[in-house]
Order: sequence, then structure tokens, then C-alpha cells
Amino acid sequence: MWIFGRKGTSGFSCCSTAEEVTKGINGFGHTAIVTGATSGIGMETTRVLALHGVHVIMAVRNMENGKKIKENILKSIPNAKIDFMELNLSSMESIRKFAKEYNSAGHPLNLLINNAGVMIPPFTLSQDKVELQFAVNHLGHFLLTNLLLENMKNTAKNSKNEGRIVNVASAAHDFAYSQGIIFDKINDKESYHRFHAYGQSKLANILHANELAKRLKEEGVNITANSVHPGPIATNIMRYDNILHGIVNWIGRYVLKNIEQGASTTCYVALHPQVKGVSGEYFSDNNIATNTTTSLAKDSDLAKKLWEFSLDLTK
Repeated sequence: MWIFGRKGTSGFSCCSTAEEVTKGINGFGHTAIVTGATSGIGMETTRVLALHGVHVIMAVRNMENGKKIKENILKSIPNAKIDFMELNLSSMESIRKFAKEYNSAGHPLNLLINNAGVMIPPFTLSQDKVELQFAVNHLGHFLLTNLLLENMKNTAKNSKNEGRIVNVASAAHDFAYSQGIIFDKINDKESYHRFHAYGQSKLANILHANELAKRLKEEGVNITANSVHPGPIATNIMRYDNILHGIVNWIGRYVLKNIEQGASTTCYVALHPQVKGVSGEYFSDNNIATNTTTSLAKDSDLAKKLWEFSLDLTK
């Protein structure tokens, strides 16, 4: 458990848990989709949102795991409203199927938590022949968001409640390739460096949120888009590196955040009234992180170029 940290202007710090930052908040009447909801901070985000009355749809690759997580949460929160639907973010076909089924069912959508991710695998291509980290961490969420956006707009208009989109990024965006996004070599095995590629995908999460926030503001719709850094936390996302995974698990209990702390910034940005109307920001430790993003993460031209590049790839 992380025990060191000063409170920011929000009144919360890196030590705050997801339950602490959402205490007393009423989420009844809200519907959320959480990707990567069967483990780590995605699972805790699901639990805490449900604790506050939010109807949570877990977007999961493994339906059996989704069922188990739902049953476990219901044991402690019997009145929780939780469902699960199949989603494989490495497959555009799966993403389109998920969005079509969700929208056709008439479900409203207030909160979209783009949380799922993979970290530092060996060079791998997705089902659509895109480098896996870029495909899952950014491109899949980019497509999912676009396919659900009209639903969110209608929900915000009809409910009079602000819609919120939260991209779970990382301070690891600082380790992206020197030019940020290597557009011309996204799928180049020879240029691939798994840590830089991970940083690239996390930089893309921030740029996506920034550009989306700009477009939503220009359109005048009641939806915000922000990105968050969960903080140093030990989860199974590092499963592709056995040595690193082992070291992190060994020392994590002493120097890293626990799951409850790691999910706090996501839940804070998704639910807290302090964040109402705030868009296009990068949050860390339950506060706006003013000096912790790189110049690339603030590059509006790069964000626009990434948007157009992502549109081309998802067509």
C-alpha cells in the first residue's frame, strides 16, 4: 500500500482509495461500460461504481470470468446492477458487434471507462494486423468510443446528466518513441521496442482524450473526455515479463499502490462533482496533473494527426 502523499486541491491524494473519493456520491440512474473489468483496477472500478448505484456493463473477453466477477460483487453488494458482454479489443469485428448489440438493446450510456490494456508483450499483431499494444490500448478504444458516442450524446441530452469518457493512460507515455507516434512504422517488427510501444499506446490514450474533448466542446454536447494515470500499481498487466512481474509483486506490497488506490483516480474522474465540466485534462492521484505530461502529450497537431490516422485504420 502506498502511504506517502500530500492532498491536492481536490482534497484527495495518491493514498486515497476508490471508495474514499466517491463517498456519499449517488450514481443511481447512470449506466457505465468498463473495459477490462475482470481484473485489477477495472474490477475495482466496476465494484465501486456499482456500490454507488451505477448500472455497470462489464466489457470482457472471457464471459466465464465476467460471470464470476459479477457473482462475487453481488455477494457483497446484493442490490448491484451488473451485466457483462463479450468484447475483444484486438478485433474490430468484435468491437463493432459489441457496439451494435449494446446500442440496439436501447441501453443508455453515461460513463465510458476505457480501461483495458496489454503491456510489453513480444511483437504481436492483432486480428486486424495491427501491433497489439497500439491495437488494444488505443485503436480498439478509439473505435469503441466512436461507435458508442451517438448513444452517449442522446443519453446526455435526454437525462440532462453529463456524460463522461475516461481513458486510463499512464505516466509511461513519457517512454514513447522520440517522435511520439511512429505512424509509418506502427506494424514494423524491426522497429518494435516493447517498452516504447507501450509508451506510444499510452501517449495515444492521452492524445485521443484531448482531441475528443476538443471536438465535443466544439459540438456543444454535454460530454467530457479526460485521461488518467492510475499510479504505480502491481497488476497482472505485466504478465508478459515474468522477471519484472515477479519483482513488482515482491516489492509492490511495500512501495506501490494497492488495487483500491490504483482505481481511485478513474472513479474520481468518472463520478465526482468536482470534475463536472472539466474536459481534456490528464489526472493523477485524484488531481489534475499540471506538470507531469510531456510536450508530446500536449501537442494538438499530433493529437489531430493521430485522430485521422486512427479513423483510416478503423475504416
